[in-house]
Amino acid sequence: MKTLVPKPNEIEHKWYLVNAEGKHLGRLASKIAQILRGKGKPDFTSHLDSGDHVVVINAEKVVFSGKKLQQKKKYHYTGFPGGLKERKYEDLFTKNPAKMVEAAVRGMLPHHSLGRKIFQKLHVYGGEKHPHEAQKPETLKV
Repeated sequence: MKTLVPKPNEIEHKWYLVNAEGKHLGRLASKIAQILRGKGKPDFTSHLDSGDHVVVINAEKVVFSGKKLQQKKKYHYTGFPGGLKERKYEDLFTKNPAKMVEAAVRGMLPHHSLGRKIFQKLHVYGGEKHPHEAQKPETLKV
């Protein structure tokens, strides 16, 4: 029996709406990464973009377990001697909560050109409003 490999123009991309209010960041990010990648679809192919678009609202109401918000740090190296920068999650989260969700999902996607293409289908917003009503996203419970 032959294995059916879908062509890129045959793959259907749906739109999903995820409400992040009260959800833990890591669990939410892993579920979103699976949807973006298309792993739940029967025609999943690892070398094709078979995933769906995900719109995340209420990113500012995401929950961190334990004392992660106060104790965990994000590091960035500038490339120069003595250029290691560190910032607490609390500072990053108060400045831009949508970037925290994006960074968590980005870390769970492949780290090559296909992963960058998949990541473009993620749309994160801090509040309730989003400009994707025309796509009629289905509400997804996570």
